[in-house]
Amino acid sequence: MQKVLVVLTNVDHYQGTTDLTGLWLGEAAEFVDEMTQAGIEVDYVSPQGGFVPLDPRSMKYADSAILKIYESADFKKRALTASLAPQDVNPADYSAIYYTGGHGVMWDFPDNSELQKIAMAIYHHHGYISSVCHGIAGLLNLKEDGQYLINGKNITGFTTSEEILAGKKSVVPFLNKKAAEDHGAHFRQKLAYRKYAIQDGRLITGQNPFSVRAVAKKLIAALKKPAALQTGK
Repeated sequence: MQKVLVVLTNVDHYQGTTDLTGLWLGEAAEFVDEMTQAGIEVDYVSPQGGFVPLDPRSMKYADSAILKIYESADFKKRALTASLAPQDVNPADYSAIYYTGGHGVMWDFPDNSELQKIAMAIYHHHGYISSVCHGIAGLLNLKEDGQYLINGKNITGFTTSEEILAGKKSVVPFLNKKAAEDHGAHFRQKLAYRKYAIQDGRLITGQNPFSVRAVAKKLIAALKKPAALQTGK
């Protein structure tokens, strides 16, 4: 049985403000829905473990499929109330790691060394690293042999134009495109808020909240390949 580790944020406010943020619900729920349909198990981890806040703005985009996951006892307990702490995770149990978004991740994903070790351990065992939207923050500082893992790779995430449209460009700690390109990545994008997911080797990334299922489907297809075909960088 293959299993994917879903990474969630513990941050509930935009730093330096009273504005609420947190997990963008659909970026976890839609992914979990796809994994469940494919017969792939998931676990949930956050930088601190325990409680995971929801970005209140994400609730207005919750359709029936998202609400079905959100309202399940399993998601309420294992994702939102008692997420695993990094030290509780054995990377060998997972075929992939998936970084969810919501603006909060920009503060607690990039420099978390424990999550970085978990992600790279999964990667070194021929697993996949995936993200959507602001979840790209979890990939920015990953290193392999002293080099940024995203160096020379095609990746995507929430764009500068989308940040402007969301009204958050002035409060975020960095811009995803610039941060990715500063670390050598080839940042790809489509029109704002259009579905877009790309794969480069064992990295799978999506541009925005509307790209979750596209990321999940790419990951599912990759995980279902014969093991001999899953070793590309």
